[in-house]
Amino acid sequence: MSYQHISYEIKNEIIWIGLGYNEKKSMTTLTRDSLAELTQAIAAATEVDQKKGAKGLCFFSHKPGVFLAGMDISVINDLKNESDALRNLEQAHKLFNAVEDLKMPTASLVDGVCLGGGLELSLCCKKIFVSDNSKTALGLPEVMLGVLPGFGGTYRLPKKVGLPAALDMILTGKQIKGKNAYKMGLADAVLPIERMKELAPLYMSKPKKKKSLKEELEKAAMDNFLTRKIIFQKAREQVMKTTKGFYPAPLKILEVLEAGAGKSRSDYLAMEAQAFAELSQSVQSKNLQHIFFLTDNSKKLENKDLLPSVKKGAVIGAGVMGGGIAWLFAHNNQAPLMKDITPAALELGLKQASQNFSGALKKRRMSEDEFNRKMRSIEPTLTLEGMKSADLVIEAVVENMDLKKKVFAELEGYVRPDTILTSNTSSLSVQEMSKALQKPERFAGLHFFNPVNKMPLVEIITHDKVDPKTIQTLIKWVLDVKKTPIVVKDGPGFLVNRILAPYLNEAAFLLEEGVTVEALDEAALNFGMPMGPCRLMDEIGLDVCVKVGKIMHDGLGERANPSSLSTKLYDAKLFGKKNGKGFYLYDEKGKSTGKNPEISKLLPSKKKHMDEMMIQMRLFLPMVNEAAYIFADKICDKAATVDVGMIYGTGFPPFKGGLLRWADQEGLEQIVERLNNFAKEVNQERYHVAPMLSLMVNDKRKFYDL
Repeated sequence: MSYQHISYEIKNEIIWIGLGYNEKKSMTTLTRDSLAELTQAIAAATEVDQKKGAKGLCFFSHKPGVFLAGMDISVINDLKNESDALRNLEQAHKLFNAVEDLKMPTASLVDGVCLGGGLELSLCCKKIFVSDNSKTALGLPEVMLGVLPGFGGTYRLPKKVGLPAALDMILTGKQIKGKNAYKMGLADAVLPIERMKELAPLYMSKPKKKKSLKEELEKAAMDNFLTRKIIFQKAREQVMKTTKGFYPAPLKILEVLEAGAGKSRSDYLAMEAQAFAELSQSVQSKNLQHIFFLTDNSKKLENKDLLPSVKKGAVIGAGVMGGGIAWLFAHNNQAPLMKDITPAALELGLKQASQNFSGALKKRRMSEDEFNRKMRSIEPTLTLEGMKSADLVIEAVVENMDLKKKVFAELEGYVRPDTILTSNTSSLSVQEMSKALQKPERFAGLHFFNPVNKMPLVEIITHDKVDPKTIQTLIKWVLDVKKTPIVVKDGPGFLVNRILAPYLNEAAFLLEEGVTVEALDEAALNFGMPMGPCRLMDEIGLDVCVKVGKIMHDGLGERANPSSLSTKLYDAKLFGKKNGKGFYLYDEKGKSTGKNPEISKLLPSKKKHMDEMMIQMRLFLPMVNEAAYIFADKICDKAATVDVGMIYGTGFPPFKGGLLRWADQEGLEQIVERLNNFAKEVNQERYHVAPMLSLMVNDKRKFYDL
């Protein structure tokens, strides 16, 4: 029997089925071809089993660090309809059931990534062994694609680890590290990576560990009708609190698990398959699959291994942002220098880095020794003397063009010729900054979002004289530090802030019209945003909003004319979270303690009731319009770049697929009609339809046609 995607052999009376055979991709996934071959292999193993011709069967991976990363997403994406999904799942269930029904001992030897279908296949085995590799992780992430595990995961996982632990994994998509998988009963042993295949046959024959009295009592409690009802009720409450009902998959998962209690395997799996089929064709799932492909494509880089790696970093300017960047370098073992002009500033930067590491320490994702080692790797300095050792320098001083130019003019004399220099600017011209350098080809913008340890996006900003290799090396670095890069050209606000600016500006104008802070933030939350515009302005800092607003107005003209409210807030020193009061009040830990009563003095006494959908259109349509201006200005040339930027930079609702995916689905013709109405009724300049948007409507093109 010949296989192209898996291997099959019987050695020392053990059947060995190897996954990822001849796999060229970085991640091994199940495809239609590999599933077909696996079906043949299990049929062959079943014949051997019936003849008692082997003592056991082991699944393993030919690719180090990847057992099986689940189903290839393109297979799910290609499902034509619910019937097509059901046909495919029926075949998969036959295969997975056949594995589960083998009489001989079976084991899954998990080293590295084991997700989705990889874990579902492992759950069909009588035992799961994990390697001691720190990268070994098991999970069912299907909920993140708007579906549920479709190969029996919701049926078998609760049987293995109990209902509460299974719900936690399935509803969140969280990944469990190898050693933790053993502690919770998901894995049956932790084996040294070098000897997994040698030891597995010995461990397969060992009897399973007997459940303790406590575990037996817990299982009995889980089987109790009332206990299960309470668990599902609490889970539903948590799901609604987290998702606000925007995502149907978690609720469908609960429905299937609750209704399936006590059902036979065949009946349960039929329910699971039906639920998967329905969800796979939902708008939310299609949009989440779309985001997966966008993100995956943004992380592809040709000839990555041929590009230089950053071994040592440096940041100029400590403080909150500089400390966050220093943390990022240290977290990725790039031992950074952190330079500022006063010991107090350096202390603030070190404090920020320490706070970022402390979160991981509290959650036991980092040991005390590792915490101390990484903090010690950050070298504070008041001079530029050590900069020759840095491969990448990131400037993070205050947003002042003259100061930044001065920093780069001085810095250039202290670094190596091959050192890459970057500016973490949120709005200043990278083109203008490059004029301060003798070698502008090794310089670019590198815009991080605050807080650095949580925000996944980094904007890489080009200019006329930058060397393409500089940009490629920066993309590689951003990927190496596990962030998502987008490359954009220079212009006011670059991409994310430029599209975000009209959203925040329009929020201020709505407040001036008499719409309340509560109504405004609630409308945005009900649209799917992680926070309302007023809360977001507090997070950014209202002083920063004023400064960026002026830059946008200077660069874009009257459509970016800032609201007078922002200046009033600035003059009243209501800066937001940074000084404890903005639209809301904040305690010393930055937690909101309620609405700020001082705000009412700056807003109209007469309140205006506005339909929630009208508020949403007033907020979000200017963003779509500005995106059209961005394409005309050639800041970027792909709708995908905008959507990755808006999802990972602003939290635009993932279930809508991104700003421009949402606009395409809403219909550009309708959007232009609404903009024209707002131009007549609200403000001509702010709502003037971008010429490119009008042209697209005339040509019957969408953003994703560009």
